[in-house]
Order: sequence, then structure tokens, then C-alpha cells
Amino acid sequence: FIGSEGTLGIITTATLKLHPLPVARCTALLALSSIENAIAMLTLARHGFGPSLTGFELMAGNCLEDVAHCFPQQRLPFEGASAALPWYALLELSDTESEAHARERFESVLAEAIESGCVKDAVIAGSMAQSKALWHLRESIPLAEKASGKSIKHDVSIPMSRMALFVRDTNRALQEAFPGIRHVIFGHLGDGNLHYNVARGGDWTEADLLARQDAVFTLVHDRVHAVDGSISAEHGVGQLKRDALVRYKGAVELALMRSLKQALDPQGIMNPGKVLAALAH
Repeated sequence: FIGSEGTLGIITTATLKLHPLPVARCTALLALSSIENAIAMLTLARHGFGPSLTGFELMAGNCLEDVAHCFPQQRLPFEGASAALPWYALLELSDTESEAHARERFESVLAEAIESGCVKDAVIAGSMAQSKALWHLRESIPLAEKASGKSIKHDVSIPMSRMALFVRDTNRALQEAFPGIRHVIFGHLGDGNLHYNVARGGDWTEADLLARQDAVFTLVHDRVHAVDGSISAEHGVGQLKRDALVRYKGAVELALMRSLKQALDPQGIMNPGKVLAALAH
């Protein structure tokens, strides 16, 4: 019912399972030369931390540059070549045993990652304040994006094995179709969720960007579909993407959705106009 965005039912009761707070957290910002290396680092972290891995956020370098430009009080904690790399990842471990245990596990995995070459540089938070500062960099990306003007946003899900291919090929296709367009890419790599946004570049006005919105949506969503991804990840379909469903879902899938809606909500009173409007005949 949650996945259907309220179109198939309503929640009347919720039961929560509580877990003990972790006794220690370790946070690091990693400098990376490619998405492939980010995926390799994620694999190492999953193997080394297991369920204690509680954060792995991917960020394009230009996103952090935008944050530093819009909010001068924030800065990238790297210098030299490490400050000019194309990708960064925010890594977090939450440990239930002890601070010493957490630090030992964390440093062991990072040492392996640096030795293997998948991480070029790393800054480990030495305090809770430093950890919050690193997370603040990530959380400020949407704020910097908004401060820079309107953008065209895509909340998509991509198979991990095809993430690098999708970003590389879609970036190239967008530049060929709309020279100068800016890429604003960040997301929750551990979930395969990517905020693949584009913003105006060069001397474009916001009107120039929005005039191309439908064409950009189609190009990006076609690329998502081509790598067996989903055009709707954590933000759902809602109204903005509902008319695109008929382009990316098969006849059997659409018929099943219509049948479920008719069976569970024959009067069409549950969140009307969302997700399924494009399926009505």
C-alpha cells in the first residue's frame, strides 16, 4: 500500500520495531576517480561492515563545488589533486560494541580500499562535530542546487552493475543534444537510487532550460529503461511521471495495475489522479 502511493488503500495502524542506538559511529569522506571505484568501495564496505554499514552516499565533484560556492563557510576537506577528483562518497559505520571496535573495523576497510586503489584519499571524522560537518556537505547539495536556480530532476533507480554505464552514456547523450547543460548527480549508492538532475549551463536562462524539460525527461528516462532501471525510485510516480508509465511498462503490467485498482478501489476515491490516471480508458 505504501508503494502504491495511497492509490490502493490507507494505513490505519503501524507497528514499529525499535533497535538499540549504536554506541559508536565512524564517518569518512572518500575521494574517488570513478563510479566504478565507488562501487568497488561499496562492495568492500558491505563485506567488511555487514549490517553495520549505515551510510554510503555518492556525490559528483561539481556538486560539492556548488556547495562551497553557495555556502563559503563550508569547504571540501581535501587539497591538491584530491580536491579535483570527479567523485566523492560519504561512508558511515554504526557499531553496537565499542568505539575502539568501530574504529578498528573502519580503518581496516579503508586501508584495504586505499591499498587496492579504489579510494584515492580519505578524511576520517575525528569527532561528532566533524562527522556532522561531512554530512552537512552532502545535505547541502539540494540547497545549493536550489540556490543556483531551477533544474530538471530525475529520481531514478539503476542496477549497480550498470550505474557507471548509465551515467557515462547519459551524460554524453545530454551534452550532444543540449551542449553546455550541467549535470547535478548525487544519491544513495547503496540503494541504487540516483538523483540524476540537470541544470542550465553557459548563458542559458531558466526559461531556456524549462523549454527543453520534456525532451530531457524523455532522453534520461529512455536511458534508465535501457539499463533495466526504474524511472521512479524513492520519490514515487505521483502526477509528474504518471503519463510516462505507458511508455515504460508493458501491457501485462498495466492491465494488472488496472485490475488491482478496480478490485480495491472501484469508486476511485483513494488518492485520485495519482499514478494511475494515464491508465484510465
